[in-house]
Amino acid sequence: MKENVASATVFTLLLFLNTCLLNGQSPPGKPEIFKCRSPNKETFTCWWRPAADGGLPTNYSLTYHREGETLIHECPDYITGGPNSCHFGKQYTSMWRTYVMTVNATNEMGSTFSDELYVDVTYIVQPDPPLNVVVEVKQPEDKKPYLWIKWSPPTLIDLKTGWFTLLYEIQLKPENAEEWETHFAGQQTEFKILSLHPGQKYLVQVRCKPDHGYWSSWSPEYSIQIPTEFTMKDTTVWISVAVLSAVICLIIVWAVALKGYSMVTCIFPPVPGPKIKGFDAHLLEVTP
Repeated sequence: MKENVASATVFTLLLFLNTCLLNGQSPPGKPEIFKCRSPNKETFTCWWRPAADGGLPTNYSLTYHREGETLIHECPDYITGGPNSCHFGKQYTSMWRTYVMTVNATNEMGSTFSDELYVDVTYIVQPDPPLNVVVEVKQPEDKKPYLWIKWSPPTLIDLKTGWFTLLYEIQLKPENAEEWETHFAGQQTEFKILSLHPGQKYLVQVRCKPDHGYWSSWSPEYSIQIPTEFTMKDTTVWISVAVLSAVICLIIVWAVALKGYSMVTCIFPPVPGPKIKGFDAHLLEVTP
């Protein structure tokens, strides 16, 4: 009797599986944890990429444990990071500890687990872009103009305690250019750029990175028009210099010419006409 019941159960299960397969239903595909990011070493978020759902509603869950521990925990926050993510707040984040994570995909046909991912918060830091970017053209007296760029660090990062060190990078280009020109600014939060092309409209962006971790995304583009007025001033100056130089050259040439004539007269004086002592030239004049 028991054998008949067992056989009937197996037959029913196989029939169910066969029916599901004919309907295109199957266990979910293998999910993949593809990114983990911490903006400030105090919190972090991980995202996974779902695979095929097997034609059925599929639920996902992330479980983890810290290396060296056996207690398994489930993701504390599935909402803050958006769809298919797990967010770890301050109370769940530990520095210098390795997290071992797995995502489980489950539907009516079964479950599938992702590969384990090992995460150390120290090495997944990627800050937010710099804020309050200001771009201006400065033109000191008697000097060429330059582009002045100033910004603020991301608000989630505390630089005062020395817990965090940020490095900055700037890129700019004329509006219609294809390639960006990159400048490394170090830890300073303002920067000067010379060699501007007058009349051009420039686009400027700023990004930052921690001592350990990755570059942030670029800040939004900021545009600024380089005026042409200072070019006219430069042109006027050069024209004035050229005219003045020409006048000086003419004066020098004229002075040299006059001086040269005087020297010739001094060295080679005019030769007087021949005279015979006692002879009166008036005697040769014809009288009527």
